[in-house]
Amino acid sequence: MFSNPYLLTFSLLLSLPILFFLAPAILPPHPSPIPISPTDELDDINLFNTAISHSTPPSSSSHPSKFFHLSSKNPTFKIAFLFLTNTDLHFTPLWNLFFQTTPSKLFNVYVHSDPRVNLTLLRSSNNYNPIFKFISSKKTYRASPTLISATRRLLASAILDDASNAYFIVLSQYCIPLHSFDYIYKSLFLSPTFDLTDSESTQFGVRLKYKSFIEIINNGPRLWKRYTARGRYAMMPEVPFEKFRVGSQFFTLTRKHALVVVKDRTLWRKFKVPCYRDDECYPEEHYFPTLLSMEDSDGVTGYTLTNVNWTGTVNGHPHTYQPEEVSPELILRLRKSTNSESFLFARKFVPDCLEPLMGIAKSVIFKD
Repeated sequence: MFSNPYLLTFSLLLSLPILFFLAPAILPPHPSPIPISPTDELDDINLFNTAISHSTPPSSSSHPSKFFHLSSKNPTFKIAFLFLTNTDLHFTPLWNLFFQTTPSKLFNVYVHSDPRVNLTLLRSSNNYNPIFKFISSKKTYRASPTLISATRRLLASAILDDASNAYFIVLSQYCIPLHSFDYIYKSLFLSPTFDLTDSESTQFGVRLKYKSFIEIINNGPRLWKRYTARGRYAMMPEVPFEKFRVGSQFFTLTRKHALVVVKDRTLWRKFKVPCYRDDECYPEEHYFPTLLSMEDSDGVTGYTLTNVNWTGTVNGHPHTYQPEEVSPELILRLRKSTNSESFLFARKFVPDCLEPLMGIAKSVIFKD
């Protein structure tokens, strides 16, 4: 049939585009490698075990709340801000301004930075703030279990570092505050009405129960594909499909739930398995919502305090705000929430947004 060499060459050239388009449908997806070495895994286990062993609660007489093992009126309550970044911390000047008006006894700041990153903004003499604490960090990769490990590393380090850390807020380098520190602190610890979904806490005008603020979604058109990204039965029997959840990787956890995350070994063995489908695999968006939903569904709100605009998402990324979009009106719009009295943080902003954000920081962002 192909005795003519020219005809054979033409046929081969014609078949190449066909193979290019058909190959993804014919060939199985290539599994993602797990970029977590046994050494890194062992380092994490040692860190987690140390954090757990040093997390014994204070005496119940002075700290009656089972939630924090602390009293909500105790002024030594602290917020731990946990920055998870694989680039420079673009908004360091804005965060410095945020922290400068606050007594240092009320917060701690921890940074997990990919070792390949040069944090010039944070380390520069003009912008450096000594309250930023760098923890022992490992390499991270998008849509991989390394982001779970990095977050657990942050939580464990903050638990171990200061027993007064009561809330743990995970943020990225593209996050900004939407309020002053004072507003955020009072909302989390003192306000009995901040959580609009919890009528139990507002019934008597006092805070009866503290919860973690983490997005938890139990439905959606792509939920099954995400669940089977490692194989149809890979999550069984520990995580049946009806218990699988998705949500944002940025959240606010109580100390109780931070310890739940650090102590977990069972679900981690499932979520660190390499994915069969890269396009549906976002372990950091699956692990934390699933774990906390299974462990304490009544202790979490099901929504996040970080506003993210998923309109027009591209390649799994949310809408990214540009400098021309930054305005007082944008800040006020980003604060609006149907679940709480306000969103406290927002993402995702490009680095060039720093200048216009600094321009409205004191007059709008930190003016509550």
